[in-house]
Amino acid sequence: MAAVNAVFASPSCSSPLSFPRSSSSYRRSIFASHRPHRSGRQSLSNDHSNRRKNDVVEGVSQKRFPGRGKDDRTYLPSDGSRGDAGLSQSQSQSTVFKSIGTQKKDKGMVYDLKEQQADETGKFQDSAFLNAVVKVYCTHTSPDYSLPWQKQRQFTSTGSAFMIGDGKLLTNAHCVEHGTQVKVKRRGDDTKFVAKVLARGIECDIALLSVESEDFWKGAEPLRFGRLPCLQDSVTVVGYPLGGDTISVTKGVVSRIEVTSYAHGSSDLLGIQIDAAINPGNSGGPAFNDHGECIGVAFQVFRSEEAENIGYVIPTTVVSHFLNDYERSGKYTGFPSLGVLLQKLENPALRACLKVSSNEGVLVRRVEPTSPANDVLKEGDVIVSFDGVQVGSEGTVPFRSTERIAFRYLISQKFSGDVAELGIIRDGTYMKVRTVLQPRVHLVPFHIEGGQPSYLIIAGLVFTPLSEPLIEEECEDSIGLKLLAKARYSLARFKGEEIVILSQVLANEVNIGYEDMGTQQVMKFNGTPIKNIRHLAHLVDTCKDKYLIFEFEDNFLAVLEREAAAAASPFVLKDYGIPCERSSDLLEPFIDLEEDKQILNQDIGDSPVSNFEIGFDGLLWA
Repeated sequence: MAAVNAVFASPSCSSPLSFPRSSSSYRRSIFASHRPHRSGRQSLSNDHSNRRKNDVVEGVSQKRFPGRGKDDRTYLPSDGSRGDAGLSQSQSQSTVFKSIGTQKKDKGMVYDLKEQQADETGKFQDSAFLNAVVKVYCTHTSPDYSLPWQKQRQFTSTGSAFMIGDGKLLTNAHCVEHGTQVKVKRRGDDTKFVAKVLARGIECDIALLSVESEDFWKGAEPLRFGRLPCLQDSVTVVGYPLGGDTISVTKGVVSRIEVTSYAHGSSDLLGIQIDAAINPGNSGGPAFNDHGECIGVAFQVFRSEEAENIGYVIPTTVVSHFLNDYERSGKYTGFPSLGVLLQKLENPALRACLKVSSNEGVLVRRVEPTSPANDVLKEGDVIVSFDGVQVGSEGTVPFRSTERIAFRYLISQKFSGDVAELGIIRDGTYMKVRTVLQPRVHLVPFHIEGGQPSYLIIAGLVFTPLSEPLIEEECEDSIGLKLLAKARYSLARFKGEEIVILSQVLANEVNIGYEDMGTQQVMKFNGTPIKNIRHLAHLVDTCKDKYLIFEFEDNFLAVLEREAAAAASPFVLKDYGIPCERSSDLLEPFIDLEEDKQILNQDIGDSPVSNFEIGFDGLLWA
């Protein structure tokens, strides 16, 4: 398992004030790959379920640092009845996800959920049932977000994967994140084969691998995918967890099916809770039903003083979405978002005030400026239907015959660029509007695209965009409460907006007096508001003034003489062994959009969600 975007409790980085993430269903999390615990950041919130401080969700792969003995390592593990009343046929979850190896058609491979008759004879034989599960060996080299021009020390991890046909394997995204080398080994074989990562789905924690060697696939039989299980259905988890080198099998039942928090992507998607043992190394391994069909991918566990045997499986509905997305566009584009903050309408007086006559709908509290829904929805609207499916006053929709599920489940079934029809009540009048669904734009990203953070060094002043991994490395108490609150709660006003910070100052004669500065947001350069780090680099490169004036939060100034700064920069780089004054992405030309200038002059405004409300179950981001 690679870099973790989860939250860790660390006694070395305690903070008197904790901030939650911007999702009301966020839970503290660690992954189930075999890897050591980062000394990073502590809890950010009181959970919506009032969990204790020691409660964590863990992923399940295994990680080792080189040079340590086997005993000297830390491990970081990287609902109900049948039927589908209330959903359209395309949304039905009672169908079976067919074997991918048999879905090749003229227009390419299609991954869909269609009815498939269960095998009356029961389970597969062991040779077919278990031999499709392989062990994954990954060498990771994560970025150093505090020193963005270099990488951290490499480490290795092990996880699990399984064959899906057409020369491809499925595993967890956190098992191969920042992977510089990925190898796989079949059961009963002593040869490791090099694998290539074709796509990684951050939100859904799924990765698609390919192995070119024909020897690896000799006699291979891909797994068949099954339907979404029901409560109390038997489930068997297969993988290569901690405790030995051979394959492991654990058995349990389905405990719950609902929209749950995915630790790796800080997202909310459909998940299956099981009581079968999931341990470090199980990440990416399949979970089977009694007919030998794969019903999901093991990916995380919940640890608590008050709970036992709570593991989570990614269902085939999410897996099929990932695979269809990859086949449609040749890459992973992500799960879309409606981009609205919602409130339940359980209170009769509240519904009467909003002129909602029936017990239905959810209130739109805020619309994200970067969302296409910002053009058709406004604060005070009540969403009563989504693509013809009625939305209840608790923010739920019908799911199978006797169940209900969170409204955002319907959104997660869509693809990026799809159009959704919303039934809304505005000022007592019912109307229908249509909007395009796109992935959510985060002001502070949970993961860095391309794997390496951007940076800009000007006479020893190191500038970089604020990101969740950077906050994790620096520890919350060193970030500052005002900046941390802005990172947690503020919304991006336009695509590409970033919070650019001065992460540190590399001491030199030219920057005397600024050596102790660090983790402060730069607001303006020579009077011009900063859009992102590429904009800052452009302003510095085109500056002809005598002084370089950096304006930080609360009007704190750092001023450098331009020519002296330019002369000192090469010496600073040499003294600190830094190869280049900026990351490669900042060498590309900057395009300044006029509409972004107008938006930039607007104040960010109040936080959309308060520290108390983030854990209140009446609010949710769709």
